[in-house]
Amino acid sequence: MEGLKIAIGGKGGVGKTTVCAFLAQIFAQDGFDVLAIDADPNTTLAMAFGIPSDQNPEPLINLKELIAERTGTQPHSIGSYFRLNPKVSDLPEKYWLEVNKIKLLVLGAITHGGSGCACPEGAFLKAMLRHIILQRKELALIDLAAGVEFLGRASILSTDMLILVVEPGGRSIETANNMGKMAKELGIKHVTAIANKITKQTQVDLIRDQLKNIKLLGHLDFSEQLIEADIMRKDVFSSDQRVLTQLKEVKVNLENILNKTSLEQESVK
Repeated sequence: MEGLKIAIGGKGGVGKTTVCAFLAQIFAQDGFDVLAIDADPNTTLAMAFGIPSDQNPEPLINLKELIAERTGTQPHSIGSYFRLNPKVSDLPEKYWLEVNKIKLLVLGAITHGGSGCACPEGAFLKAMLRHIILQRKELALIDLAAGVEFLGRASILSTDMLILVVEPGGRSIETANNMGKMAKELGIKHVTAIANKITKQTQVDLIRDQLKNIKLLGHLDFSEQLIEADIMRKDVFSSDQRVLTQLKEVKVNLENILNKTSLEQESVK
């Protein structure tokens, strides 16, 4: 599973950043070379690893001089020509932060309205994600911005799996179904989900029944300990053994899906 790329998305507030942090540390403990990517404008993945706010890596999207240099523009320029494929291959090692045997790279995302991807920042972020997904050998976990925006920009094209975090609620399920449909249209073969904040089994059954062509990898119980860890800005990984066990089961399930696909591809050859 070297070079595996997994994107994690869903409606805002469903717990995708927490899931990303847990899975990154589970894979790292199992000996994988893990690169965790924070591609959310609300850059809180570092906090989920227990990194103090004054030690958080600067999001690359904020490095205006760097983006201008690599895209051939002037900082804060509007309406100018720029490189669609800027060089980014040398940047991950310069800007990631190593924590708990994980390499954390904070990209951030575009926040000003109406920019879409037709701007130097958009080209820079897309080039970075493309480089990570297609050329780097680490197992990468990408914490996406909430909602369907990243799929609309095709920024995670060629990922091996999209995991949608879903909480009990119609809006969360509808968002997951919309993202799943768009992901399939992009050619992402494995679109899966994790049910989060579960208080009773009937919620899992309801989510499973309402998801459309999205395989449920497992569920995570509602956790007061995770809420406390968030409030205290502590590492979520050590906060709730029950959720950790459930996510280890999720990891086994996703590996089984990917291994089955690998075997099927080998048999075709």
